[in-house]
Amino acid sequence: MLTALTGSLELGMLYAIMALGVYITFRILDFPDLTVDGSFTTGGGIAAMMIAGGFSPVLATVTAFIGGLVAGACTGLLHTKGKINALLSGILMMIALYSINLRIMGKANIPLLGVDTLLTEVHILIVMPFVVLAVKFALDWFLHTDLGLALRATGDNKRMIRSFGVNTDTTIIVGVSLSNGLVALAGALIAQYSAFAEITMGVGMIVIGLASVIIGEAIFGARKLMQATIAVVLGAIVYRLVVALALRVGLEATDMKLMTALIVIIALTLPKIRSTVKQKALIRKRAADLEASQGGGR
Repeated sequence: MLTALTGSLELGMLYAIMALGVYITFRILDFPDLTVDGSFTTGGGIAAMMIAGGFSPVLATVTAFIGGLVAGACTGLLHTKGKINALLSGILMMIALYSINLRIMGKANIPLLGVDTLLTEVHILIVMPFVVLAVKFALDWFLHTDLGLALRATGDNKRMIRSFGVNTDTTIIVGVSLSNGLVALAGALIAQYSAFAEITMGVGMIVIGLASVIIGEAIFGARKLMQATIAVVLGAIVYRLVVALALRVGLEATDMKLMTALIVIIALTLPKIRSTVKQKALIRKRAADLEASQGGGR
C-alpha cells in the first residue's frame, strides 16, 4: 500500500507539469488542443533517443522541451496562418507527430535500463516538488508579463484585445507552443522515470491533463491565477491517487482510460448539476416567501 501511494505521488508530480501545459490551452486560451497526445511522445522519444545515444540527460531534457515548443508552434501556425479550425489543427498535428516520432526514435520502443538519467540518483518525492513549484511559479510570472497578459486576454476576448493593437495570432502561437513544450518536458521526465519511451505513450494524455485540471479546480478552486495553477498541480496528484485506489479495489489497468473519461464527465457535470439544484432551491424559497407574505397581507 505504501509503495503504491509513493508511486502515485511521484507520478502525480511528474504529470503535474503536463497538466500545467494543458491548463494553458484549455483554460487560458480556450483552445482545444489535441497535439498533446503527440507532443508528449515527442518529448519522451527525444529524451530517450539522446540519452541512449550517450548525450547528457540535461541536454536531452532541454531538447525535448524545445521539440514540444516546435510541435505546438506548428499547431498554432496551422490555426492562425492556415486558417484551419483549432480542433482540426491539433488533430492534424497529432497524426503527423506519430510518423515524426517514429522517425525521431527510429523504432517503437527505446529502453533506458542501466542508463543514467536525470532521475537515476534522485529521490523524486524530495526533488520533484521543488521542480514542479519552479515550473508553476515560472508560469505564473510569465502570465503576468505583458505577453502573458495579452495571452490571457486573447483567451478571454479575442476581438477586444485586437482593438488594442495586439496580434492575437502571435499570442495563440506562443501559448500553444509553451503548452506543448511543458507537455513534452513531462514526457521526457516520464520516459526517464519509466526507463523507456514507447511510441504510444502519449495516447490519452489530453484526457488525463483535462482530468487533472478539472479535478483541481473542482476541489481546490481557481478564483485567482496563482490559486488555479497550484490547483492544477494538486489535481494531477489527486488523479493519480484515485487511479491507484481504483486499481487497489480490483479494476483492471485496461479500464483506466474509461475511468479517466468518467472522472472528467463527473467533474464537468457535477458543478452544473449543483448549480441547477441551488437555483431550483432558491426559486422554491422565494416562492414560499412570496406566498407567506401574501398570506400575511390578507
